[in-house]
Amino acid sequence: MDRLEAMQVFAEVVKQGSFTAAAEQLDISRVKATRSVNALEDWLGARLLQRSTRRISLTEAGQACLRQCQQMLELEEELQSSLQQADQPPRGRLRVTASSSFARAHLAPAMADFLARYPQVSIDMIASDDTINLIEQRVDLAIRISGELDPGLVARRLAPCRSIVCASPTYLTRHGTPQTPDELSRYNCLTYSNFGKGAWRFERPDQPQLTVPVSGNFSANEASVLTEAVLSGIGIALQPSYLVGPLIREGRLVPLLSDWQAPELSLWGVYLSRHHLPASLRSLLDFLIERYQGTPDWDQGC
Repeated sequence: MDRLEAMQVFAEVVKQGSFTAAAEQLDISRVKATRSVNALEDWLGARLLQRSTRRISLTEAGQACLRQCQQMLELEEELQSSLQQADQPPRGRLRVTASSSFARAHLAPAMADFLARYPQVSIDMIASDDTINLIEQRVDLAIRISGELDPGLVARRLAPCRSIVCASPTYLTRHGTPQTPDELSRYNCLTYSNFGKGAWRFERPDQPQLTVPVSGNFSANEASVLTEAVLSGIGIALQPSYLVGPLIREGRLVPLLSDWQAPELSLWGVYLSRHHLPASLRSLLDFLIERYQGTPDWDQGC
């Protein structure tokens, strides 16, 4: 069994949702696709897919295996491309999308440094809080913040993305400081219009995950708008550290409930295919991982 090929078939079956569609995409027979996945399961000694006449789904072992297979395939593709493109400097136009707040606070200055390093590349930036269709909008790279991505997406993890409960010193002087998550129900909590509006989740090592109902007199669909509202002193918000980290270090905002953490998200670079990745896109992904690896600068000291 060619194990890398079997991993590729398995990943494609998950992405396409069927053996038939995966076989067509890979230009192999359905029988070969089925045998490849069966051989992979035999080699691993675990069932990876639940099969029925209508659909397939990942088992728990399959979910863990998929992530590892994707990493192996990415490494193979990176090795092949790096050898093929070793003497070819990155060039051409890249269309990149990210949320408005992240694009403004971090991606724009990062792109300036990237373009200084690779002057034959140009960037077309789309700052949007909508989930953009990469194919329809001809996007090369989408920067997304999420816990777990759809397993069918091709992505590389760029950095952790923490969320911090915070308020201005003025608000806390007027209204007091909550000591536990349960006390948040007594405060004016500023929320997102599109998600997490009615409840915030918290966890810590010695406690089960806690869901706390919250409410307030202000909500917004964009993170930097909420940040300005918190700075104005009207309430408490749960905000990404890439926005509020610098403000906490400056003393303009105060972090709250430090014994508890909101579930950690990740910053992902999402793209259409790992096959024949252009040198410009590969260089951009490597540049962003290098820039944000470890503890990102926005998390330092907060």
